[in-house]
Amino acid sequence: MRDRPVLLVSPLADDAPPGGRAMLASAHRAALRDLFGDDLLTYRLEGAASGPLAAVAYGHINGVSTASLSCIVDLIRRRGIAQLFLDGSNLGAVARAVRRANVDVRIVTFFHNVEARFFVGALRDRPNVRAAGVLAANWRAERWATRYSDTIVCLNVRDGELLRRWYGRSADAILPLVMIDRPVAAGPRDPGGNFVLFVGGGFYANRAGAAWFARHVAPRIRVRTVVVGRDLPPLAGVDVVGAVDDLAPWYRDARLVIAPIFDGSGMKTKVAEALMHGKRVVGTPEAFTGYASAVIAASRVASDVDGFVAAIATTLADNPPPFDPAMRELFDRFHSPEAARVGLAAIMTSSAGAAQPTGPRA
Repeated sequence: MRDRPVLLVSPLADDAPPGGRAMLASAHRAALRDLFGDDLLTYRLEGAASGPLAAVAYGHINGVSTASLSCIVDLIRRRGIAQLFLDGSNLGAVARAVRRANVDVRIVTFFHNVEARFFVGALRDRPNVRAAGVLAANWRAERWATRYSDTIVCLNVRDGELLRRWYGRSADAILPLVMIDRPVAAGPRDPGGNFVLFVGGGFYANRAGAAWFARHVAPRIRVRTVVVGRDLPPLAGVDVVGAVDDLAPWYRDARLVIAPIFDGSGMKTKVAEALMHGKRVVGTPEAFTGYASAVIAASRVASDVDGFVAAIATTLADNPPPFDPAMRELFDRFHSPEAARVGLAAIMTSSAGAAQPTGPRA
Protein backbone atom coordinates (compact mmCIF):
# COMPACT_ATOMS: atom_id res chain seq x y z
CA MET A 1 0.00 0.00 0.00
CA ARG A 2 2.94 2.31 0.65
CA ASP A 3 5.35 1.44 -2.16
CA ARG A 4 4.90 4.74 -4.01
CA PRO A 5 3.21 7.99 -3.01
CA VAL A 6 -0.43 8.88 -3.60
CA LEU A 7 -1.41 12.41 -4.60
CA LEU A 8 -4.75 13.92 -3.55
CA VAL A 9 -5.86 16.94 -5.59
CA SER A 10 -8.75 19.01 -4.27
CA PRO A 11 -10.06 22.58 -4.42
CA LEU A 12 -11.14 22.33 -0.78
CA ALA A 13 -8.99 23.19 2.22
CA ASP A 14 -9.14 21.23 5.47
CA ASP A 15 -10.91 24.17 7.09
CA ALA A 16 -13.40 24.78 4.26
CA PRO A 17 -16.79 26.15 5.38
CA PRO A 18 -19.15 23.38 6.49
CA GLY A 19 -21.34 21.84 3.84
CA GLY A 20 -22.08 18.47 2.31
CA ARG A 21 -19.17 18.47 -0.14
CA ALA A 22 -16.69 19.82 2.40
CA MET A 23 -17.67 17.25 5.04
CA LEU A 24 -17.36 14.39 2.56
CA ALA A 25 -14.03 15.65 1.25
CA SER A 26 -12.67 15.97 4.80
CA ALA A 27 -13.68 12.39 5.59
CA HIS A 28 -11.93 11.13 2.48
CA ARG A 29 -8.77 13.09 3.26
CA ALA A 30 -8.68 11.70 6.79
CA ALA A 31 -9.20 8.14 5.55
CA LEU A 32 -6.48 8.48 2.90
CA ARG A 33 -4.05 9.84 5.51
CA ASP A 34 -4.84 6.89 7.72
CA LEU A 35 -4.23 4.47 4.84
CA PHE A 36 -1.09 6.00 3.35
CA GLY A 37 0.47 8.08 6.12
CA ASP A 38 3.45 10.11 4.92
CA ASP A 39 3.03 8.60 1.45
CA LEU A 40 -0.04 10.76 0.92
CA LEU A 41 0.73 14.11 -0.71
CA THR A 42 -1.89 16.80 -1.20
CA TYR A 43 -2.20 19.55 -3.77
CA ARG A 44 -4.83 22.19 -3.21
CA LEU A 45 -6.18 23.97 -6.26
CA GLU A 46 -6.45 27.62 -5.29
CA GLY A 47 -5.88 29.55 -8.51
CA ALA A 48 -7.87 32.64 -9.38
CA ALA A 49 -11.25 32.11 -10.99
CA SER A 50 -10.91 31.60 -14.74
CA GLY A 51 -12.83 33.65 -17.23
CA PRO A 52 -15.92 32.16 -18.87
CA LEU A 53 -14.05 31.23 -22.08
CA ALA A 54 -11.34 29.25 -20.26
CA ALA A 55 -13.95 27.61 -18.05
CA VAL A 56 -16.12 26.42 -20.93
CA ALA A 57 -13.37 25.65 -23.44
CA TYR A 58 -10.71 24.18 -21.16
CA GLY A 59 -12.53 23.07 -18.02
CA HIS A 60 -10.57 25.56 -15.92
CA ILE A 61 -12.89 25.63 -12.91
CA ASN A 62 -12.48 25.14 -9.16
CA GLY A 63 -8.94 26.52 -9.19
CA VAL A 64 -7.74 24.60 -12.27
CA SER A 65 -5.43 26.68 -14.45
CA THR A 66 -2.60 26.18 -16.91
CA ALA A 67 -0.11 26.83 -14.10
CA SER A 68 -1.70 24.37 -11.67
CA LEU A 69 -1.86 21.65 -14.33
CA SER A 70 1.86 22.06 -15.00
CA CYS A 71 2.61 21.90 -11.27
CA ILE A 72 0.60 18.70 -10.83
CA VAL A 73 2.24 16.94 -13.78
CA ASP A 74 5.70 18.01 -12.55
CA LEU A 75 4.92 16.79 -9.02
CA ILE A 76 3.80 13.39 -10.31
CA ARG A 77 7.02 13.00 -12.27
CA ARG A 78 9.37 14.22 -9.54
CA ARG A 79 7.85 12.20 -6.72
CA GLY A 80 7.02 9.07 -8.68
CA ILE A 81 3.33 9.25 -7.79
CA ALA A 82 1.59 5.90 -8.18
CA GLN A 83 -2.03 7.03 -7.82
CA LEU A 84 -3.80 10.34 -8.32
CA PHE A 85 -7.03 10.85 -6.37
CA LEU A 86 -9.13 13.67 -7.83
CA ASP A 87 -11.66 15.08 -5.37
CA GLY A 88 -14.47 15.85 -7.81
CA SER A 89 -15.52 15.15 -11.37
CA ASN A 90 -15.21 18.88 -12.09
CA LEU A 91 -11.42 18.29 -12.06
CA GLY A 92 -11.56 16.47 -15.38
CA ALA A 93 -9.07 18.91 -16.89
CA VAL A 94 -6.50 17.57 -14.42
CA ALA A 95 -7.13 13.99 -15.54
CA ARG A 96 -6.81 15.05 -19.17
CA ALA A 97 -3.56 16.95 -18.64
CA VAL A 98 -1.98 14.10 -16.67
CA ARG A 99 -2.99 11.47 -19.20
CA ARG A 100 -1.72 13.58 -22.11
CA ALA A 101 1.58 14.05 -20.29
CA ASN A 102 2.05 10.28 -20.63
CA VAL A 103 3.07 9.69 -17.02
CA ASP A 104 2.66 6.31 -15.35
CA VAL A 105 -0.03 6.96 -12.75
CA ARG A 106 -3.42 5.51 -11.94
CA ILE A 107 -6.13 8.20 -11.91
CA VAL A 108 -9.03 7.71 -9.49
CA THR A 109 -11.80 10.32 -9.70
CA PHE A 110 -14.47 10.63 -7.05
CA PHE A 111 -17.81 12.01 -8.22
CA HIS A 112 -19.49 13.98 -5.42
CA ASN A 113 -22.48 13.91 -7.74
CA VAL A 114 -23.07 14.09 -11.47
CA GLU A 115 -22.20 17.77 -11.76
CA ALA A 116 -23.88 18.31 -15.10
CA ARG A 117 -27.12 16.87 -13.73
CA PHE A 118 -26.86 19.12 -10.68
CA PHE A 119 -26.35 22.24 -12.80
CA VAL A 120 -29.17 21.30 -15.17
CA GLY A 121 -31.43 21.51 -12.13
CA ALA A 122 -29.88 24.84 -11.11
CA LEU A 123 -30.41 26.21 -14.63
CA ARG A 124 -34.05 25.16 -14.60
CA ASP A 125 -34.50 26.80 -11.22
CA ARG A 126 -32.95 30.11 -12.27
CA PRO A 127 -32.46 30.36 -16.07
CA ASN A 128 -29.72 32.83 -16.99
CA VAL A 129 -26.57 33.07 -19.07
CA ARG A 130 -24.24 32.51 -16.13
CA ALA A 131 -26.03 29.31 -15.08
CA ALA A 132 -25.81 28.05 -18.66
CA GLY A 133 -22.07 28.77 -18.72
CA VAL A 134 -21.51 26.97 -15.41
CA LEU A 135 -23.36 23.95 -16.77
CA ALA A 136 -21.30 23.94 -19.97
CA ALA A 137 -17.99 24.23 -18.08
CA ASN A 138 -18.87 21.42 -15.70
CA TRP A 139 -20.15 19.20 -18.52
CA ARG A 140 -16.81 19.54 -20.35
CA ALA A 141 -14.77 18.88 -17.21
CA GLU A 142 -16.91 15.90 -16.29
CA ARG A 143 -16.72 14.46 -19.78
CA TRP A 144 -12.94 14.53 -19.52
CA ALA A 145 -13.08 12.95 -16.08
CA THR A 146 -15.02 9.97 -17.44
CA ARG A 147 -12.74 9.68 -20.45
CA TYR A 148 -9.31 9.97 -18.82
CA SER A 149 -9.77 8.40 -15.36
CA ASP A 150 -8.77 4.80 -14.75
CA THR A 151 -11.27 4.37 -11.91
CA ILE A 152 -14.53 6.27 -11.46
CA VAL A 153 -16.10 6.25 -7.99
CA CYS A 154 -19.72 7.33 -7.45
CA LEU A 155 -21.86 7.71 -4.37
CA ASN A 156 -24.63 5.47 -5.66
CA VAL A 157 -25.70 3.22 -8.51
CA ARG A 158 -28.06 5.84 -9.93
CA ASP A 159 -25.21 8.28 -10.54
CA GLY A 160 -23.20 5.51 -12.23
CA GLU A 161 -26.11 4.76 -14.55
CA LEU A 162 -26.51 8.46 -15.32
CA LEU A 163 -22.83 8.65 -16.26
CA ARG A 164 -23.34 5.73 -18.65
CA ARG A 165 -26.24 7.48 -20.35
CA TRP A 166 -24.58 10.89 -20.58
CA TYR A 167 -20.94 10.01 -21.15
CA GLY A 168 -20.90 6.35 -22.20
CA ARG A 169 -19.14 5.02 -19.10
CA SER A 170 -20.49 3.89 -15.74
CA ALA A 171 -18.93 3.83 -12.28
CA ASP A 172 -16.22 1.32 -11.43
CA ALA A 173 -16.91 1.49 -7.68
CA ILE A 174 -19.63 2.74 -5.36
CA LEU A 175 -18.61 4.49 -2.14
CA PRO A 176 -21.59 5.93 -0.24
CA LEU A 177 -21.49 9.23 1.58
CA VAL A 178 -19.33 9.38 4.71
CA MET A 179 -18.48 12.14 7.17
CA ILE A 180 -16.19 12.84 10.08
CA ASP A 181 -17.87 12.27 13.41
CA ARG A 182 -18.75 15.41 15.34
CA PRO A 183 -19.84 15.89 18.97
CA VAL A 184 -23.45 15.14 19.81
CA ALA A 185 -25.26 17.38 22.31
CA ALA A 186 -25.76 15.62 25.64
CA GLY A 187 -28.59 15.98 28.08
CA PRO A 188 -32.37 15.97 27.76
CA ARG A 189 -34.30 17.77 25.07
CA ASP A 190 -35.11 21.41 25.81
CA PRO A 191 -38.70 21.66 27.04
CA GLY A 192 -39.42 24.17 24.28
CA GLY A 193 -38.03 21.88 21.60
CA ASN A 194 -41.31 20.70 20.14
CA PHE A 195 -40.33 21.06 16.49
CA VAL A 196 -39.34 19.15 13.38
CA LEU A 197 -36.01 20.15 11.86
CA PHE A 198 -34.88 20.85 8.30
CA VAL A 199 -31.13 21.40 7.81
CA GLY A 200 -29.59 22.56 4.55
CA GLY A 201 -27.90 25.36 2.65
CA GLY A 202 -29.50 27.54 0.03
CA PHE A 203 -29.01 25.46 -3.12
CA TYR A 204 -32.01 25.08 -5.38
CA ALA A 205 -33.36 21.71 -4.21
CA ASN A 206 -33.22 22.76 -0.55
CA ARG A 207 -35.00 26.03 -1.29
CA ALA A 208 -37.72 24.26 -3.26
CA GLY A 209 -38.16 21.50 -0.67
CA ALA A 210 -38.33 23.85 2.29
CA ALA A 211 -40.82 26.10 0.49
CA TRP A 212 -43.00 23.11 -0.45
CA PHE A 213 -43.02 21.86 3.13
CA ALA A 214 -43.79 25.31 4.55
CA ARG A 215 -46.67 25.80 2.16
CA HIS A 216 -48.31 22.39 2.22
CA VAL A 217 -47.22 20.32 5.23
CA ALA A 218 -46.32 22.68 8.08
CA PRO A 219 -49.90 24.04 8.45
CA ARG A 220 -51.19 20.47 8.94
CA ILE A 221 -48.86 19.24 11.68
CA ARG A 222 -49.07 20.04 15.39
CA VAL A 223 -45.44 21.01 15.91
CA ARG A 224 -43.29 23.90 14.75
CA THR A 225 -41.02 23.58 11.75
CA VAL A 226 -37.50 24.98 12.18
CA VAL A 227 -35.20 25.51 9.19
CA VAL A 228 -31.47 25.86 9.87
CA GLY A 229 -28.95 26.70 7.16
CA ARG A 230 -27.18 29.53 5.41
CA ASP A 231 -28.67 31.46 2.48
CA LEU A 232 -32.24 30.21 2.85
CA PRO A 233 -34.96 32.86 2.43
CA PRO A 234 -37.70 33.59 4.99
CA LEU A 235 -40.69 31.29 4.68
CA ALA A 236 -44.18 31.96 5.99
CA GLY A 237 -45.33 29.49 8.61
CA VAL A 238 -41.90 28.15 9.61
CA ASP A 239 -38.98 29.47 11.69
CA VAL A 240 -35.95 30.09 9.45
CA VAL A 241 -32.98 30.39 11.81
CA GLY A 242 -30.19 30.77 9.25
CA ALA A 243 -26.62 29.58 9.83
CA VAL A 244 -25.61 28.51 13.35
CA ASP A 245 -22.23 27.83 14.96
CA ASP A 246 -23.27 24.45 16.36
CA LEU A 247 -25.98 22.20 14.95
CA ALA A 248 -25.80 19.66 17.78
CA PRO A 249 -28.30 21.34 20.15
CA TRP A 250 -30.76 21.79 17.30
CA TYR A 251 -30.59 18.09 16.47
CA ARG A 252 -30.96 17.11 20.12
CA ASP A 253 -34.00 19.30 20.69
CA ALA A 254 -35.80 18.36 17.46
CA ARG A 255 -38.49 15.69 17.64
CA LEU A 256 -37.41 14.39 14.23
CA VAL A 257 -35.64 15.49 11.04
CA ILE A 258 -37.39 16.13 7.73
CA ALA A 259 -35.88 15.85 4.25
CA PRO A 260 -38.43 17.01 1.64
CA ILE A 261 -36.03 16.93 -1.33
CA PHE A 262 -37.38 16.27 -4.81
CA ASP A 263 -34.39 16.79 -7.11
CA GLY A 264 -30.62 16.52 -7.25
CA SER A 265 -27.77 14.07 -7.68
CA GLY A 266 -25.36 12.26 -5.39
CA MET A 267 -26.60 11.65 -1.82
CA LYS A 268 -28.24 13.98 0.65
CA THR A 269 -25.88 14.80 3.53
CA LYS A 270 -28.72 15.80 5.84
CA VAL A 271 -29.83 12.16 6.22
CA ALA A 272 -26.40 10.83 7.30
CA GLU A 273 -25.93 13.84 9.59
CA ALA A 274 -29.29 13.13 11.24
CA LEU A 275 -28.25 9.52 11.81
CA MET A 276 -24.99 10.72 13.37
CA HIS A 277 -27.06 12.70 15.88
CA GLY A 278 -29.32 9.72 16.56
CA LYS A 279 -32.38 11.20 14.88
CA ARG A 280 -35.23 9.59 12.99
CA VAL A 281 -35.89 10.97 9.50
CA VAL A 282 -38.98 11.51 7.38
CA GLY A 283 -38.00 12.16 3.78
CA THR A 284 -38.79 11.73 0.12
CA PRO A 285 -37.49 8.84 -1.99
CA GLU A 286 -34.96 11.30 -3.46
CA ALA A 287 -33.62 12.09 0.02
CA PHE A 288 -32.83 8.41 0.61
CA THR A 289 -31.25 7.71 -2.79
CA GLY A 290 -28.03 5.76 -2.24
CA TYR A 291 -28.79 4.83 1.36
CA ALA A 292 -28.80 1.21 2.49
CA SER A 293 -32.09 -0.65 2.82
CA ALA A 294 -31.52 -0.81 6.59
CA VAL A 295 -31.47 3.00 6.78
CA ILE A 296 -34.63 3.29 4.70
CA ALA A 297 -36.40 0.63 6.78
CA ALA A 298 -35.60 2.55 9.98
CA SER A 299 -36.91 5.79 8.51
CA ARG A 300 -40.20 6.89 6.97
CA VAL A 301 -40.47 7.62 3.26
CA ALA A 302 -43.17 9.94 1.93
CA SER A 303 -43.65 11.43 -1.52
CA ASP A 304 -46.66 13.74 -1.13
CA VAL A 305 -48.36 16.02 1.37
CA ASP A 306 -50.66 13.41 2.90
CA GLY A 307 -47.77 10.98 3.18
CA PHE A 308 -45.60 13.50 5.03
CA VAL A 309 -48.39 14.47 7.40
CA ALA A 310 -49.14 10.83 8.23
CA ALA A 311 -45.45 9.86 8.55
CA ILE A 312 -44.71 12.73 10.92
CA ALA A 313 -47.76 11.96 13.04
CA THR A 314 -46.84 8.28 13.28
CA THR A 315 -43.22 9.03 14.18
CA LEU A 316 -44.17 11.58 16.82
CA ALA A 317 -46.67 9.13 18.32
CA ASP A 318 -43.71 6.84 19.03
CA ASN A 319 -42.21 9.65 21.14
CA PRO A 320 -38.66 9.23 19.74
CA PRO A 321 -35.87 10.02 22.24
CA PRO A 322 -33.49 12.97 21.76
CA PHE A 323 -30.83 10.41 20.79
CA ASP A 324 -31.78 7.02 19.36
CA PRO A 325 -28.84 4.56 19.55
CA ALA A 326 -30.36 2.46 16.78
CA MET A 327 -30.14 5.37 14.34
CA ARG A 328 -26.59 6.13 15.45
CA GLU A 329 -25.62 2.50 14.83
CA LEU A 330 -26.68 2.92 11.20
CA PHE A 331 -24.36 5.93 10.89
CA ASP A 332 -21.45 4.00 12.38
CA ARG A 333 -22.10 1.08 10.09
CA PHE A 334 -22.46 2.88 6.77
CA HIS A 335 -21.30 6.51 6.96
CA SER A 336 -18.60 6.82 9.63
CA PRO A 337 -14.85 7.46 9.28
CA GLU A 338 -14.29 3.71 9.61
CA ALA A 339 -16.69 3.09 6.72
CA ALA A 340 -14.69 5.62 4.69
CA ARG A 341 -11.40 3.89 5.49
CA VAL A 342 -12.70 0.45 4.57
CA GLY A 343 -14.29 1.65 1.35
CA LEU A 344 -11.28 3.64 0.18
CA ALA A 345 -8.90 0.81 1.09
CA ALA A 346 -10.82 -1.49 -1.25
CA ILE A 347 -10.61 1.06 -4.05
CA MET A 348 -7.09 2.41 -3.63
CA THR A 349 -5.40 -0.94 -3.03
CA SER A 350 -7.04 -2.62 -6.01
CA SER A 351 -4.33 -4.13 -8.19
CA ALA A 352 -6.58 -3.94 -11.23
CA GLY A 353 -7.28 -0.76 -13.13
CA ALA A 354 -10.73 -0.52 -11.62
CA ALA A 355 -12.07 -1.39 -8.22
CA GLN A 356 -15.06 -3.59 -7.69
CA PRO A 357 -18.26 -1.86 -6.61
CA THR A 358 -18.39 -1.60 -2.83
CA GLY A 359 -21.80 -0.31 -1.82
CA PRO A 360 -23.58 -0.61 1.51
CA ARG A 361 -25.12 -3.90 2.56
CA ALA A 362 -28.58 -4.00 4.03
